[in-house]
Amino acid sequence: TPGIKVLMPALSPTMEEGNIVKWLKKEGETVNVGDALCEIETDKAVVTMESSDEGILAKILVEEGSKNVRLGSLIGLLVEEGQDWKQVEIPPAGSDPSSLAPPAPAHPSAPASPSVSTPPKLEPQPGKLQVRLSPAARNILETHGLDPSNVTPTGPRGIFTKEDALKLLQEKQKGKPTELKPMVSPAPLQPTAVPSASPATAAYPRPAIPPVSTPGQPAALGTFTEIPASNIRRVIAKRLTESKTTIPHAYAAADCNIDAVLKLRKQLAKDDIKVSVNDFIIKATAVTLKQMPDVNVTWDGEGCRQLQSIDISIAVATDRGLITPIIKDVAAKGIQEIAASAKALAKKARDGKLLPEEYQGGSF
Repeated sequence: TPGIKVLMPALSPTMEEGNIVKWLKKEGETVNVGDALCEIETDKAVVTMESSDEGILAKILVEEGSKNVRLGSLIGLLVEEGQDWKQVEIPPAGSDPSSLAPPAPAHPSAPASPSVSTPPKLEPQPGKLQVRLSPAARNILETHGLDPSNVTPTGPRGIFTKEDALKLLQEKQKGKPTELKPMVSPAPLQPTAVPSASPATAAYPRPAIPPVSTPGQPAALGTFTEIPASNIRRVIAKRLTESKTTIPHAYAAADCNIDAVLKLRKQLAKDDIKVSVNDFIIKATAVTLKQMPDVNVTWDGEGCRQLQSIDISIAVATDRGLITPIIKDVAAKGIQEIAASAKALAKKARDGKLLPEEYQGGSF
């Protein structure tokens, strides 16, 4: 049975790839137009993907938890009602080169990490488990040609720390070269290597990009310290770099007496109206932009666009990184309405439920 393709959609204007967070339909379930199919983490937030076709979800081709799935990649197949969904025809991998998550070499953080290319002296021996090294520990081990595999790491999540490396170096200098034997001669696998590294592996499961060693199988080449980055954090890094390198910067400072604002806050609090100093700053910014419309502009690459509405982006720190939801038409809002909008948007940002129009297109 030929299937209807479900492709990774562009859920934000700057999105190039996404992560499949959760499938909301199971294989064999009926899907109508507009039904929520799955949750996708874009470069901005977690967004629900709605089906543009109807039928039966015959095959999920990209599982939950898959990272860096390119736009237009094949992620699932539908069949029309009445057809045998179990007999769906899965397109060959060659017909759609981007149909699944990219292989390890395409992982954006891999080439950038200086710790991936490792000198031969630290290459894992067949049968040994990989040891996760801190940069300082790696430097000491490489300088003195030490083997960390027989020492139990003491760092968080099983990381081999600088202190562990110094302790190993002291033992070598005291005349205990026994630790180094596995590196020099092809001796049989030491049974102590498995228990020393396996608790760390169990305590900190990681995605298999790059591949992680498995007990009983030869270890993957290269010892590295991996810090996974979400799509949101990648975009934050990209935007900050663009901001610093493409926009001329100027800095100004002024001292403000805000006694009147603090007094008004206390008076409003007596009537159970809670507003923050930040809400007053948002309002003051909007009033100023209204008085000075030449500042309420954006640059589109060719010229300036003077905006009629004053839409102010506010920074919200979430566990996934910084995101800037927008309070629309601030000049027309009172301080209490601004406070309510800021609180509601901040909660949605922390819950990962902002809609694209709520964080795109701010003017200030």
